[in-house]
Amino acid sequence: MVPSSRPTRSSSSAEPEPVLVEPVGEKPADPAPEAAPPKKAAVRGWPGVGPQLAERLAKIDVFSPADLILHLPLRYEDETRLTMLADARPGIAVQCEVEVLSCEVTPPPRRQLVARAADASGEVMLRFVHFYPSQQKQMAAGARLRIFGELRDGFFGAEMIHPRIKPVAAGEPLPESLTPIYPTTAGLAQSALRKIIAGALRHNGMRDELPEALRRNLNLPALPDALRMLHAPPPSVSILDIEDRGHPAWQRIKLDELLAQQISLRRAYAARRAKNAASLPQRDTLTRELLKQLPFALTGAQRRAFSEIAADLASDHPMQRLLQGDVGSGKTCVAALAMLQAAENGRQAVLMAPTEILAEQHYRKLTDWLTPIGLEVAWLSGSRKKKEREATLARLAAGEILLAVGTHALIEDPVTLPGLALAVVDEQHRFGVRQRLALREKGKAGESPHMLMMSATPIPRTLAMSYYADLDVSVLDELPPGRTPIVTKLVAEARREEVIRRVHDACVKGRQAYWVCPLIEESEALQLKTAEESYAMLSAALPDLAVGLVHGRLKNDVKSATMAAFVAGDIKVLVATTVIEVGVDVPNASLMVIEHAERFGLAQLHQLRGRVGRGAHESACILIFAQPLSQTGRERLKAIYEHTDGFIIAREDLRIRGPGEFIGARQSGVPLLRYADLEQDAGLVEIARGLAEEILEDAPRVADAVTARWFGGRASLLKA
Repeated sequence: MVPSSRPTRSSSSAEPEPVLVEPVGEKPADPAPEAAPPKKAAVRGWPGVGPQLAERLAKIDVFSPADLILHLPLRYEDETRLTMLADARPGIAVQCEVEVLSCEVTPPPRRQLVARAADASGEVMLRFVHFYPSQQKQMAAGARLRIFGELRDGFFGAEMIHPRIKPVAAGEPLPESLTPIYPTTAGLAQSALRKIIAGALRHNGMRDELPEALRRNLNLPALPDALRMLHAPPPSVSILDIEDRGHPAWQRIKLDELLAQQISLRRAYAARRAKNAASLPQRDTLTRELLKQLPFALTGAQRRAFSEIAADLASDHPMQRLLQGDVGSGKTCVAALAMLQAAENGRQAVLMAPTEILAEQHYRKLTDWLTPIGLEVAWLSGSRKKKEREATLARLAAGEILLAVGTHALIEDPVTLPGLALAVVDEQHRFGVRQRLALREKGKAGESPHMLMMSATPIPRTLAMSYYADLDVSVLDELPPGRTPIVTKLVAEARREEVIRRVHDACVKGRQAYWVCPLIEESEALQLKTAEESYAMLSAALPDLAVGLVHGRLKNDVKSATMAAFVAGDIKVLVATTVIEVGVDVPNASLMVIEHAERFGLAQLHQLRGRVGRGAHESACILIFAQPLSQTGRERLKAIYEHTDGFIIAREDLRIRGPGEFIGARQSGVPLLRYADLEQDAGLVEIARGLAEEILEDAPRVADAVTARWFGGRASLLKA
């Protein structure tokens, strides 16, 4: 490993810090999870931890002795036994005790530190490409060392590259427990972490709030015992058993973490219920008029979801509901009915979407639906001309317009919504915590608006149960009748010409096609086809067809004009980046081609595929992939090929990506789970939910202790 501070190769260079910088020869530090913003108090440190060390600990989200104790190892190494060199197997890390026979620095250009060492069974070469002068002194001839590393066959026989070395005296005792390897950061050595964590364990007790009877019933150890086991497992514990996190000690830790999360979520839910909101009873005036105007009947799922939302809106507590449904399940229509229920009561409602294309699509759809029943919908986006924007803002501030649709422009300071009673956020996971809070604060002082979040990425039950325990959830699990099935095809890049012919044939027959690319500009690193390249290629290959181009760097008026031409059928082939992932509804488009499909996430692929199949024509999605495929890429393409049900795809996505990335949890405001796995530990989630309710009712101080232990002040973001 190359040390965190740049190593020197000359004898005149300064020595590294003795404690905080990793000695050369140790394995590279395992990556630490993304850290929370450092707290100002962290730089003051605490007994045994000075300001400089505290700053480094803050980078791995450690701000107190309790955080240290809960900073658990990623893996372990066994330094409790010695292996003779003759018995060491290549490729397996072992610890040997050897005597140095000779040590030298090889001349340039390949300057290395090379030592020859031996035990009673054989010899080994120790080779260091990067090294400190102090290491050369440690490996002087005659020195006794314990070396830890993997033996391999070298040019001059058995050798170890950058082994971990430790000078020892003859007969020095071996460690009595496995050696933990912790998540760390640059400048913070494993040895330093082990020392301060061991000190925290000695001097800071941690109470176990779990009832003893429950622990016995679950066959789990007490929390302090579980922590000691995980930081210093005895040699009798199998490394494999403890590293796969199925050991009872890990189960105890995961249950405690889940308990803290469930307590935080239930408290957030209760805090929302304690707030005041406008009561918006269902009057069936405007909503009934809309249902008469619509050219289709609501599905059973849409009727059920709206009934749940309508009941929430009638309450004087703020609604906090997630409306989730597959692509094309009719979420916009349900949102429109909810917004009309606010308008029926003379109050304002807004719909915020993450991209201009999606927001404009919502605006046009709502305008088409609501203009016939006498309602005006305001349109707010950063691209509107100043005079138009100011006029709209003035009318919203005066309460003349009750309904508005827009992008993040809705939460900018000049926007005043005195009558705001309902805020709808589409693709809510794309907005950060503070953006959602800013929208909430647009309402009356002392009154919280009802919130309806929409997502076309269905969330598996276990994930919703943990991450959205503070929300109510409505599910659209039924597609409108008449939607044609979409055939998915996987095509290797070498067959691109066949795909182009397929696009031409479809367009000649009157249909339209999307051609989606993952990047705008050339990237030598990824070697992906770009939207601009594909646009030029398709324009040349299809001279008899109108080809359009849309990507995020075009001016908004150009994007809008191109999209309008595609909707009108004037453009037959639309080359685009993922700006058309959501919100684009062109029933005549029956063919979706996705370049380098292996580079897209599973949810993105499903969203893009959902752009076709919206009319009566047979539709297809062609996924062009490049070889060689990574394991993840292969799994994604297999899942999207085999399944069309968004809920099944969501489960696969969760399995492939993990819960944190799947849900965008770092922006969701929900405290992240560091150790629990929502799929594997679903049973523990159920136990934690029930236990959280009991503790909140009977022992609120215990609830304070559990949440403070795991989240500190971070649980405050739950209010978003």
